[in-house]
Amino acid sequence: MIRVQRDIFNIGDEINALTEARTDIGAVVSFTGLVRDFNEGTSVTGLTLEHYPGMTERELKKIEAEACRRWNLQDCCIIHRYGDMVPGDPIVLVITASPHRQDAFDAASFLMDWLKTKAPFWKQESDETGQSDWVKERQSDLDAARRWTPKT
Repeated sequence: MIRVQRDIFNIGDEINALTEARTDIGAVVSFTGLVRDFNEGTSVTGLTLEHYPGMTERELKKIEAEACRRWNLQDCCIIHRYGDMVPGDPIVLVITASPHRQDAFDAASFLMDWLKTKAPFWKQESDETGQSDWVKERQSDLDAARRWTPKT
């Protein structure tokens, strides 16, 4: 399941919805990304995420399909917010469910690494002076995603 939304989500409700009346699931892993109040030594007072509707959902579905192809998942949920947020707000939720924990852990890590590098979202951070800057791609995110690229 993919959702791109402005509204805040409830982590517990989303996990319950994914697992309700399911007795075939052996492991559930969730990851929640939050807005921090700092980035690279600068304080952050707000975050704005932009995206292109339609294109974003298409790309998230591709990322989800790749995770389902690589690991034995019984279900998967990706919720990504857009719009204006403040420190402490949830930005993204990834939930993976599988018969065994390792597939759930690996798929969740893969999804987050690829969401950070392949999902078409643009982030702009604001600081206490009112300055706003677009967030640049980080080498550490690219390195993390590279571990999932097959070696040729």
